[in-house]
Amino acid sequence: MKIAREIAGRIWAFWALLVFVPSMLVAIIFYMPCFLMKEPAASWWHRSVSRAWMTFFLNLVGCPLKVKGGHYFKEGESYVVVCNHNSLMDVPVTTPFMPHANKTIAKKSFAKVPLFGWIYSLGSVLVDRNSDASRRKSFEEMKRVLALGLDMVIYPEGTRNRSGKPLKEFYDGAFRLAVDSKRKIMPTLIFNTRKVLPASKPFFMLPHKLQMHFLPPVEVEGLSSKELKEKVFKLMWDYYEANSK
Repeated sequence: MKIAREIAGRIWAFWALLVFVPSMLVAIIFYMPCFLMKEPAASWWHRSVSRAWMTFFLNLVGCPLKVKGGHYFKEGESYVVVCNHNSLMDVPVTTPFMPHANKTIAKKSFAKVPLFGWIYSLGSVLVDRNSDASRRKSFEEMKRVLALGLDMVIYPEGTRNRSGKPLKEFYDGAFRLAVDSKRKIMPTLIFNTRKVLPASKPFFMLPHKLQMHFLPPVEVEGLSSKELKEKVFKLMWDYYEANSK
């Protein structure tokens, strides 16, 4: 049974690749207007194209997405959205299906991936984690993104959670950003991406229904970044444990 699952996972990964590459080549045509637009219009267009492309892709590879709690996003407000991070599958789930246009913080190395890196860069604030100067610059850029009325999507665990626990320890950046910019935190939980694209298996994928749940926004007023981090961590941990089965 285990061998059959391993074989099926490789076959499905190949199918997903066959769907992803041609659909990306078509999507690139529709991303082109981003070059002619200023922010925040460019990010709104980018999210719209990404949502259409990823709806097609996710359904064709047997991973339909259900979103819950979108009503917590209010027009005229921008948020620091913090998501758990279990899999590379989190990337096509988050940015396209947020209720507001947004940018995500992303590793600069991803921008070097042919074609996909260009699309990825358009919707991201890029950072070189090995450079203090790059981290400082990206922090200021994220504040500018929020000031434009766009949301910032951040994975506070930093890297994929391979621990088997609901969450890894959070880094401070997202919470310092929220306090400095006086923007509410929007806690977000993604479910089942680990089952679809596990971090421990190369070139392996299996179909599974996905979910993304938004929790009520957390006010930052009166809280230090440390207190905010601890509060949001507990909220997300408790929610994940209660809803992951």
